[in-house]
Amino acid sequence: MAPVHTKIQRLELAMEEHGEMLMRLAMTYVKDRQIAEDITQDVFVKAFEKLEDYRGEASYKNYLCKLTINRCQDYFRSWHYKNAQVIQWWDRILQPTPSLDSVLMKQDASHELGQAILALPIRYREAIVLYYYQEFSVEEIATLLETPANTVKTRLKRARDRLKIMLEEEEFDGQANQTGP
Repeated sequence: MAPVHTKIQRLELAMEEHGEMLMRLAMTYVKDRQIAEDITQDVFVKAFEKLEDYRGEASYKNYLCKLTINRCQDYFRSWHYKNAQVIQWWDRILQPTPSLDSVLMKQDASHELGQAILALPIRYREAIVLYYYQEFSVEEIATLLETPANTVKTRLKRARDRLKIMLEEEEFDGQANQTGP
């Protein structure tokens, strides 16, 4: 790999190497592609602006993941998110029957697992996604989330237990839990 000389070249390289992964990570939090893209873009802008502040204590990938998680949590505290929750609540009340698309999609086992993961509370969902999909170690997740490693292990176990119940007993109705953190 050729050496990176300028700040812009570093940004371009980071976007190429980590952009898709960060977007998927943001999607697991916000469950909306457009918002996840906006968050990912914000993360890269912030990383570009603060490139000199990066101390190298963790890998750049971990640093970008931490920025993404923090930005997702900021989104959950925002007025826009809270307003969207009220609108979605009203939509569910006014149209409680599932669409044909959601019924057909539920039949696919891998899609059902994905939906079940998205239905988990955020603390369990982030542990599952970071561990199984992003392939972070328990220690790396603990650093990212600023949580003890034993807490991460507990969250992973509880998430697996909940997923097992949801999928075995077919209590899962295909609707992702729309609650934030």
